[in-house]
Amino acid sequence: MGKIKVITKPLGIGQANCYILIDESTNKSAVIDPGECSSELLDSICSNNAQDMEYILLTHGHYDHILGVAKLKKLYPNAKIAIHELDAVCLQNPEYSTAKKVLGLLASQEPVSADIELQDNDVLEVGSLKVRVMHTPGHTPGGLCYICNDIIFTGDTLFCKTIGRTDFARGSMDDMMKSISRLGNLPGDYTVYPGHNRSTTLDVERKQNRYMRKIEWS
Repeated sequence: MGKIKVITKPLGIGQANCYILIDESTNKSAVIDPGECSSELLDSICSNNAQDMEYILLTHGHYDHILGVAKLKKLYPNAKIAIHELDAVCLQNPEYSTAKKVLGLLASQEPVSADIELQDNDVLEVGSLKVRVMHTPGHTPGGLCYICNDIIFTGDTLFCKTIGRTDFARGSMDDMMKSISRLGNLPGDYTVYPGHNRSTTLDVERKQNRYMRKIEWS
């Protein structure tokens, strides 16, 4: 089991959390949800020796999590863009990414194509690390969580003390609650790195999250 380093960078208009995941034994890396390809992100990649980037991983296709993808891909062409197959359209279409609804963002979303369209239980390798894909629809149909050792990157599915919105187009509260239940039923505890705001743990959320507390854990 490789040793993990995680760097958190809130970026862009929505200040979505972008994460740099690094396998410390090989310095191979993945960038998760680059909402902006800023000098801050690029400097952090370099200062942490994370230039050997294998993936650009996306938890879902909303604009505040993807607007930096095209530029980052140009700078790191060997990094494979990975997103769930149901959200891949968001990389091409600003209506699906919700960028069209936000003033000035229509022209700012540069179309880009996914290299990998993910499905539930796919496993990706970042150096010696294995990253398991969990399909968690609700916020979007193609919402994903990425599980690596005792860490989960939950995107806009699970936040500290709350969950992601489901009132956008293509959102579903029924799907969200099924996803939250599936997360809560994972065995053991995990550090949770969400798409916005601060990190938490799965045990804390099982006990204190008002949506998770409604569910009987097996």
